[in-house]
Amino acid sequence: MKFICDGLTLSEAVMKVSKACAVRTTAPILECILVRATVDGVSLLATDGELSIRKELSAEVMEEGEICVPGKLFADFSSKLTGEEIAIATGEKGVELKYRDSVSYMQVLPAEDFPNINLEIGENSFVMKRSEFKRIVSRTVFCCAQDDSRPILKGCLMHFDRDLEVVALDGYRLALSRAEIVSKSAEGSIVVPARTLTELVRSLSDDEGEIILFTQGGMLLVSGDGMTIVSRLYQGDFIKKENVIPTFFTTTVTLSRAELAASAERANILNRGDKNNLVTLDISQSGVRVTSVSDYGNVAEVIPASVEGKDLSISMNAKFLLEALKALEEEEVVINFNGPVSPFVLQNKEEKTSLYLILPVRNAS
Repeated sequence: MKFICDGLTLSEAVMKVSKACAVRTTAPILECILVRATVDGVSLLATDGELSIRKELSAEVMEEGEICVPGKLFADFSSKLTGEEIAIATGEKGVELKYRDSVSYMQVLPAEDFPNINLEIGENSFVMKRSEFKRIVSRTVFCCAQDDSRPILKGCLMHFDRDLEVVALDGYRLALSRAEIVSKSAEGSIVVPARTLTELVRSLSDDEGEIILFTQGGMLLVSGDGMTIVSRLYQGDFIKKENVIPTFFTTTVTLSRAELAASAERANILNRGDKNNLVTLDISQSGVRVTSVSDYGNVAEVIPASVEGKDLSISMNAKFLLEALKALEEEEVVINFNGPVSPFVLQNKEEKTSLYLILPVRNAS
């Protein structure tokens, strides 16, 4: 194998692909990037068994071949050669990198040890605008679970019907958002790992083009901009949102999203390091009083609000409240309550395609 490429182009491609390299694994081959040179060009491929990323690279190929290079080392090393033209070839010492009058070597593993990745997934297809896909993912993915107690909750439920509906929850909060589908070849639901969706959003350009998602046999494939992402889908029963989201409320509050967020941020600063990280909303006809108490100090602020229904006092995780407010976009938001110990719901005042549900915390004080 031998090819010549631009250092910056190589570094950018390696950095993207290396996101799929495994860490802390007993299989060293999963820590590698498969570098393949053919008459059609050069491609880089990495996988950790769940997520796979392939990136095509513009290069001048003199000799075809393939080899596996250590992913993190290759990414770190190539990032220091962004201003160079690099000749990459296989040799007795491994892979040889020539730049200017210098030569460096890196140990490799045989390409035949690399797992076979199916890149021919295409049974069902769904077409969306890139901007809409990025928006709907960014509005929901942060609510996915982080631990392995219920693995399926580490992904987002994506239901394709007239629109795409995405649901994420971690046992303490829920996010739901809808977006328009341009076209589809089927209907149904899949659960996509949050990590896959995060890498997808990072890799997509910001233009107004379209994205095509292909599903088949428990796998998802997305291709575009010379990059292909393949991911396993989670299997199992996802929590039904209908069993979680209330349909009736006893208190409705309309107020400035920016004012509530700013007040909650100040409360969160004083709560820093506190395990519960609580902020309390005292709601009455005169407005909303935001309070927090910690070892570092107290916050007590009043925000003007339109309140309909019963007065109440409710405590919650300040981080959860802030992340929901940041995901909403309008100047005013509506928060619906059913008492101090029942989950409450936040939405934009006008545009209702997104919804956030948060479980309150019983305040011992």
